[in-house]
Amino acid sequence: MKTIIAACSQNLSGSRASIQTALRTLLAVPWPSKRDVSSALQLLAVLQWVLSFLLLGIVSLLLLIYLLFTSLWLIPVLYVAWIIFDWDTPEKGGRRLPCLRRWTVWKHFRDYFPVKLVKTHDLSPSHNYIIGSHPHGILCVGAFCNFITGSTGFDELFPGIHSFLTTLAGNFRLPFFREYLMSGGLFPVTRRAIGYLLSQKGTGNAVAIVIGGAAESLSCRPGVTTLILKNRKGFVRMALRHGAFLVPSFSFGENDLFRQVVFEEGSWMRSIQRRFQKMMGFAPCLFYGRGLTSCRSRGFLPYARPITTVVGEPVAVPKVENPSRELVDRYHELYIHALLKLFNENKTKYGLSESDELHIL
Repeated sequence: MKTIIAACSQNLSGSRASIQTALRTLLAVPWPSKRDVSSALQLLAVLQWVLSFLLLGIVSLLLLIYLLFTSLWLIPVLYVAWIIFDWDTPEKGGRRLPCLRRWTVWKHFRDYFPVKLVKTHDLSPSHNYIIGSHPHGILCVGAFCNFITGSTGFDELFPGIHSFLTTLAGNFRLPFFREYLMSGGLFPVTRRAIGYLLSQKGTGNAVAIVIGGAAESLSCRPGVTTLILKNRKGFVRMALRHGAFLVPSFSFGENDLFRQVVFEEGSWMRSIQRRFQKMMGFAPCLFYGRGLTSCRSRGFLPYARPITTVVGEPVAVPKVENPSRELVDRYHELYIHALLKLFNENKTKYGLSESDELHIL
């Protein structure tokens, strides 16, 4: 009996010593610094955003189809019925949740790049505005961060102005994804939706439109400042119909976030991209960024490059119910002139050289 007790005591002593050794080893390991924790949070914030915009809509649609063939078939049936009933909501003001604009996650998202908003002129709350956002880039990071999240201080820089951002109308046909977009304050880039924001919500509204769209994303690559704008005049016509002032904005650094395989005009791959764009509304770009574990590996996350969005001087626009083509052309030229002025006055401040030019196609 004494032998058994002695053996047990020896084992307990050994176990206690092992635990103490393990604790000493654990305590000797350096704890993550505040900077490491901050970097990890920034990476996670960007990861959730990229996954949401690239996968949430498709995954939700596939899940809904899968549930139709299970015992939970009633859930997708009821949700589809709800979508049919709620079909016009995205074009009638949506369902914006102001609390999402103040999420702490967006501050980590902002700091990852980082993203900065620069004001050059005041915007009076007594007017409505259409903000032209350039360039499109791959995922419109600058436009999203500045005009949707509020993390860069839009509300403080432009008091009394409520910003909105438009995106492809097809996104609002995807289950659950449409709810996600509306809750954040995004709207379909349609005449009806933009007209509602500019006519049914009083004054002090600024609707941001990424004018270059999918066509512009096909030529997006570092060092290239080419915009698709010469024949994009619908936003000017909308501005004239509602008397909304036109405001140019340019996000310096937007095209540096990803690397894209750019196919030459006339090649069969570029032809496929163009056809897909016309059918689906967006262009299938072959791009890559950094990986999840290392900035030197390849993946689908954007590179951490600074983005500075400069909001320019508003172009005063009269309210004309049925503007003529000549009037639209005139204000389109005034807008391009204001955009070129904005670009040339700020390019050397935010990473470009004096010789860089803005090409408008």
